[in-house]
Amino acid sequence: MKAIVLAAGQGARLRPLTDGMPKALVPFRGRPILEQILGALTAAGIRDVVVVTGYRGDEIAALGVPTRPNPDFAATNMVHSLFCAQDWMEDGALVVYGDIVFRSSIVRALLEDPAPLAVAVNRRWRELWELRMADPLTDAETLRMDGQGRIVEIGKKPRSLDEVEGQYAGLIRMSGDAARRVRNFYHGLDTRRLYDGKDFRNMYFTSFLQEIADRLMPIQAVPFDGGWVEIDSLSDLAAYERLPADFFDESP
Repeated sequence: MKAIVLAAGQGARLRPLTDGMPKALVPFRGRPILEQILGALTAAGIRDVVVVTGYRGDEIAALGVPTRPNPDFAATNMVHSLFCAQDWMEDGALVVYGDIVFRSSIVRALLEDPAPLAVAVNRRWRELWELRMADPLTDAETLRMDGQGRIVEIGKKPRSLDEVEGQYAGLIRMSGDAARRVRNFYHGLDTRRLYDGKDFRNMYFTSFLQEIADRLMPIQAVPFDGGWVEIDSLSDLAAYERLPADFFDESP
């Protein structure tokens, strides 16, 4: 299994830290986010990794990891970045957001799940959101599943916490067949329409997943309980630096 890390963005909400480095190299607990991602992937048995770069991509390339550039990173979103590395998808791939830190056990659970297309879902998301804001609904997104744990709705504005059955974690695993189908599906989408209010090149990844779930194939949720953060802003960074020292320790 190969991994594709999406790390093209600057991370404007992490300025001034990202004035001189890409978001994925921002230090968290003393180590760059990307270094921790690569370590977790290695611990889960994944050593073939490519990083999609954009802003200050030379700094990531200097680490010696294979890269694929997204030349249009300033005018596109993460779905577009993924398909800058579509040559890595042919035999299956794990897609990883470049601004998350996580236990390797979350990746292992994704690899072990038999579904062709699976997404990691954090059931303990509220603990993190309550560190960030008084009302978790302010920034939460819907994630609803059917009785078999397949995602039926993702990425919408929730009306209540009942519509948030977990937090999409930015970790997606596709089998070879699923990856080929997803690639062909993407290239067949209508480039003129809007996707949750965004144009084709800027669609959210959750919008893309919703299209897949509605029109292509089931997406299996693989739940986990903590040991994961997404660092999107200076306030996130400050809040998560205060997490317990053992927050990312693997369960015995």
